[in-house]
Amino acid sequence: MEPQLGPEAAALRPGWLALLLWVSALSCSFSLPASSPSSLVSQVRTSYNFGRTFLGLDKCNACIGTSICKKFFKEEIRSDNWLASHLGLSPNFLLSYPANYSDDSKIWRPVEIFRLVSNYQNEISDRRICASASAPRTCSIERVLRKTERFQKWLQAKRLTPDLVQGLASPLLRCPSQRLLDRVVRRYAEVADAGSIFMDHFTDRDKLRLLYTLAVNSHPILLQIFPGAEGWPLPQYLGSCGRFLVSTSTRPLQEFYGAPPDQAADLAYQLLSVLESLRSNDLNYFFYFTHIDAGMFGVFNNGHLFIRDAGAVGVIDKQEGSQEATRAGENKDIFSCLVSGCQAQLPSCESVSEKQSLVLVCQKLLPRLLQGRFPSPVQDDIDSALAQCGDSTRPDPEVLGAASWLKHILRPLRTCDSRFAYRYPDCKYNDKF
Repeated sequence: MEPQLGPEAAALRPGWLALLLWVSALSCSFSLPASSPSSLVSQVRTSYNFGRTFLGLDKCNACIGTSICKKFFKEEIRSDNWLASHLGLSPNFLLSYPANYSDDSKIWRPVEIFRLVSNYQNEISDRRICASASAPRTCSIERVLRKTERFQKWLQAKRLTPDLVQGLASPLLRCPSQRLLDRVVRRYAEVADAGSIFMDHFTDRDKLRLLYTLAVNSHPILLQIFPGAEGWPLPQYLGSCGRFLVSTSTRPLQEFYGAPPDQAADLAYQLLSVLESLRSNDLNYFFYFTHIDAGMFGVFNNGHLFIRDAGAVGVIDKQEGSQEATRAGENKDIFSCLVSGCQAQLPSCESVSEKQSLVLVCQKLLPRLLQGRFPSPVQDDIDSALAQCGDSTRPDPEVLGAASWLKHILRPLRTCDSRFAYRYPDCKYNDKF
């Protein structure tokens, strides 16, 4: 049931509404402004459980001290529509929410608050956690997870090693190398004094947060260890905890399926370039998609395309090699079953080919952008390249060659104007853009 707030809510500043929701939903004993009516606080507390729905860790202090919690309490993230949306749906039905973010409370920019798993998955996950401890239908999620054998091993560990993540469903951890796991720990932004490959500075709660995030959805971790500021095709990470994430606001790729031909050519060209950078880069990591849909890619206001949802991205270390999870049992436990069935099997690392992501993109996304958009004979060449690129029966070199040919066709179809601010006005003076 969607909560209905009285007229008192209108008198509160937008920031206080978000703050009230955050504090009351976690049911902690924080003092509120004298002007805040107790009836409003009570109504929000009983009707909108932000802690369980979003965080996934039900103790009131589960996220205290994280960057995202600090931003909420400092009113650096504000939203006017936590309790209703343009769709008129309860918050439980939405996967993302628009909000505004500021570093100084003066300049604001749009951001999105993402639910890392659906509300249905939340409920299933909660039941599995309680059932794993033979507890009632509702239980203290954090208390149950703390008692697991896996987390007890994490508590004793000084370094994150492959055996500690075996059996987790995340594609990121299917073939983990020690170099990759060291990067996860060294760049994990939710702890003080980040930078060391050892976890000596992690508190017990820090370790549980990291383990839980890796088990639920690795997207926030990928944003931290491969940041857009270093050239990776990922949005800026602004904070996360449990089951939700805040990152820069974007438009999903499917909103551009009816774009003008030059814009469609530009987006298709960028998409192929993104896959090329994931396949070949200076760090010698090979990134691949386990599956693909248009919602996984987004476009900034400046026309720049990037990966909007990296939860289906796997990583193979070409430099150090990867330690694939053992096939017998794979060390499965409740952390293996938080978002998928416990019997779900990820493909072997050896079965992942260089062409895998290209084939998926050429089959499912590029035709929606490019088919029937250009005059002959250009359209004929595009259709031929798409057919070859999306043919999973072809060997890797042929698929990669078809993708390269398609990029060559698309390049002159892109125009140079202010709609493509990410490369304008540079494109007027340099053919590189």
